[in-house]
Amino acid sequence: MSRVGMLPVEVPDGVDLQIDGGAVKAKGKLGELSLSVSDDVRVSREENLIWVKPANNSKRARTMWGTTRSLLNNIVCGVSAGFEKKLEITGVGYRAQVQGKNLVLQLGHSHEIRYPIPDGIKIDAPSQTEVVVSGIDNQKVGQVAAEIRSFRKPEPYKGKGVRYADEIIIRKEGKKK
Repeated sequence: MSRVGMLPVEVPDGVDLQIDGGAVKAKGKLGELSLSVSDDVRVSREENLIWVKPANNSKRARTMWGTTRSLLNNIVCGVSAGFEKKLEITGVGYRAQVQGKNLVLQLGHSHEIRYPIPDGIKIDAPSQTEVVVSGIDNQKVGQVAAEIRSFRKPEPYKGKGVRYADEIIIRKEGKKK
């Protein structure tokens, strides 16, 4: 039994959810998202709760049960509240700023890195050492944050680089005489 799949997805006020066959569409104050549902699960709605059940007892149906429930929860949360990832930049001379449709990063390379901001994503730099990635699609927000982090991953000796705000860098001891 899926522990995640057994839980219902609560639909908050202000979110319009439509279930038609293999597609679920959610519309809220931040935008609109849709999800195509596998034939191995059944999605039903009771007032403000969405229930996901496996169609049969196959391994694939049991696998897709919890996955579909999590994806449904993500689209409902995305259109109502949105998602956000915070990145911190550590290092002398390392900085970030938003210029038009680009995020400009100076991370110790001989050149500055210009990262074009994708559609549906908002990137903000409240200070030179902070970057906030936000949007309604959880997968897209995480992917953009991972791409920005990959330009200069934090190194274990001084901790310089781009890291998530809640990430803990395990530091190594340097050379000894």
